[in-house]
Amino acid sequence: MTAAEAGLPLDADGPGLADVLPAVAVSLGVPTPGDRPTPRLELAPSRRSVTVLVDGLGHDLLVRRAGHAPFLRSLLPTTRRVPAGFPSTTATSMGTFGTGLAAGAHGLVGYEVLVPGEDRLLNELSWEDGPDPLRWQPHETVFERVHRSGVPVTRVGPAYFDGSGLTNAALRGGRFAAADTLAARVDATLAAVRATPRALVHLYWGELDKVGHVFGCDAWQWGDELEAVDRELARLAASLPRDCSLTVTADHGMVDVPLHQRVDVADDPRLAAGARHVSAEFRAPQVWTEPGAADDVRAAWSEVLGERAQVLGREEAVAAGWFGVVDPTNLPRIGDLVVVTHGPFAVVDSRRARPELLALIGLHGSLSADEVAVPVAHVPAADVA
Repeated sequence: MTAAEAGLPLDADGPGLADVLPAVAVSLGVPTPGDRPTPRLELAPSRRSVTVLVDGLGHDLLVRRAGHAPFLRSLLPTTRRVPAGFPSTTATSMGTFGTGLAAGAHGLVGYEVLVPGEDRLLNELSWEDGPDPLRWQPHETVFERVHRSGVPVTRVGPAYFDGSGLTNAALRGGRFAAADTLAARVDATLAAVRATPRALVHLYWGELDKVGHVFGCDAWQWGDELEAVDRELARLAASLPRDCSLTVTADHGMVDVPLHQRVDVADDPRLAAGARHVSAEFRAPQVWTEPGAADDVRAAWSEVLGERAQVLGREEAVAAGWFGVVDPTNLPRIGDLVVVTHGPFAVVDSRRARPELLALIGLHGSLSADEVAVPVAHVPAADVA
């Protein structure tokens, strides 16, 4: 499957998730450096801005469940439907959002990736035993650039995000304000916005994604959580100063995959043979093979998975533009094989994936529109004088 066949060409001329935060920076009067892409998204000027990233809030999910979200529904006529990028997973999308670069450039190329020279996988979400995040992702983030320009930056999220590997790699810059509940995060966001005449404040909320993983994105629990998110976003919008804009986006969407619609590498010797490492991104696993085994592994996986997935070699996936332009330093982090699944289907590996991961219903990572398309809802500042 190409990105175009998924309905969201990743190489389209239109904006993507990588353009959102750079566009907000420009709206605050912070220019884009000459060595960075010009944002393909134009926002009206503002003196203060709030960005909100709701983990798992896919655009098409929002449209289908809009009855649970009257505030976000009211913004749908002007909401942009943009691609998050590939793989459609949190660690990669946080890098894309935070740096304004595609995965191949910022290097966070999956949920789990190979650490070159160490023959082990790094979980880029947990960053357990991970490398120095500033060396792993050395590009200046948009938050760093805005803060360096003199506009105070505050990032609001759970306390354990402060100083974490992924945060330092993808979202570093400015100060961090910890708050647990969504209401408390909205309060912290409002306090930070009101504290200075210029500001960029970013709020992260992850519970919608968690509910979707556990119960499925078509479940009533997902609708209930969306209602709670929408209420607090409405309160946030109504409480912002007149010279402050609001931009709401997401890192990916989600699809529900029943447990019986999965293939387990542990149960099929044809899939296990020659596969040295298999990432735990069940909708888009990457496979690192034993030396010289890539062709045989690809043939076996293609035969077993059939029309339920497409199996590409690393070079083909890169040439197709799935990761954007790939820096040579980041190339070996990508699997020898890159798999994208179609329909309600997934590939798991119970030999190493934790039982709680294997039990998840809502999944993401592949190229379907439900996973890749994210919203960019923008409420411009009412007064920028």
